[in-house]
Amino acid sequence: MAVNMEKLNAFVGKFANDLGAAMHGATILIGEQLGLYRALGEHGPVTSEGLARTTGISERYLREWLAAQAASGYVEYDAGKGQFWMTPEQKFALTNEEGPVFLPGAYYIVSSVYKDERKIAEAIRTGKGFGWHEHHVDLFQGTKKFFRPGYVANLVSTWLPSLEGVVPKLEAGARVADVGCGLGASTILMAKAFPKSKFVGYDYHAESIEWARNDAVTAGVADNTDFEVASANGFGGKGFDLVTFFDCLHDMGNPVEAARHVRQAIKPDGTWMVVEPFAGPTVQANLNPVGRIFYNASIQICVPSSLSQEGQAGLGAQANDAALMEVFRQGGFGRVRKASENPFNRVFEGRP
Repeated sequence: MAVNMEKLNAFVGKFANDLGAAMHGATILIGEQLGLYRALGEHGPVTSEGLARTTGISERYLREWLAAQAASGYVEYDAGKGQFWMTPEQKFALTNEEGPVFLPGAYYIVSSVYKDERKIAEAIRTGKGFGWHEHHVDLFQGTKKFFRPGYVANLVSTWLPSLEGVVPKLEAGARVADVGCGLGASTILMAKAFPKSKFVGYDYHAESIEWARNDAVTAGVADNTDFEVASANGFGGKGFDLVTFFDCLHDMGNPVEAARHVRQAIKPDGTWMVVEPFAGPTVQANLNPVGRIFYNASIQICVPSSLSQEGQAGLGAQANDAALMEVFRQGGFGRVRKASENPFNRVFEGRP
């Protein structure tokens, strides 16, 4: 087949854009770790010399870092004055870690998959799994930093209120299990919002549980939170008013068995809330920028995690509504519905 040079050039242009984005990711982490975005947001417009005086960091390195950010559209540049600054939107997204749209943290996940790439490739070649716990530590911090802003924006204000009768129970004092809690971001946010309720975060990864315990103390919610090492189909306790799974059901080797365990753990009027990445009903429906993120995460993190466990279900991060609802039904939940969704998340509610 003859090569269409116009189409080839367009594809090469796309590659150049992607290569620039891939290289830029590391400079985002450098800016986050060294506090450069915060410093620029506070002191800009400023030259590289001025930012060097403010931060104590080498001007020559800052000159290159600032130019890289400007080329990527992450900061602004005035060629006449040689000054760099940030728009209000750039400041909001790049400097406020407690806000609902903090972007740099996602690149810790990217860092982890590059560091683990050869191990992941070997798992793909052999068909074997690669467990969550086997990944570089950047994945655990990155997952917290990536997902937490979405939880800040939606969990208390939208997702929990979308569930039938759950918020009044939490306000009065409920028992909640947060399964697959990782570093505990979701658990701690709920514990802060509902101090009369008792929250237990479960995760099979012991190091994450240690981090979660420390963060709970720092956040001032140690009195109404506990964190325990346990799997989704083996966590202890019964009589929970609410069990939550945040962005983890699709990572499990046997999600149906996990669903059955949840069904036994909740009260007769209890609720199972499952938050999953947004996905359309077909592959074609997911061929978009959000689907691109989730499919790439899925092959490098989610599917290998599932295939490393007994059951090897391999749902993947883009499992559609029907596949997820079938997990609920096989797990013994008679009432299942999608309670809420946005461009990045779907929230499912299961009741006995």
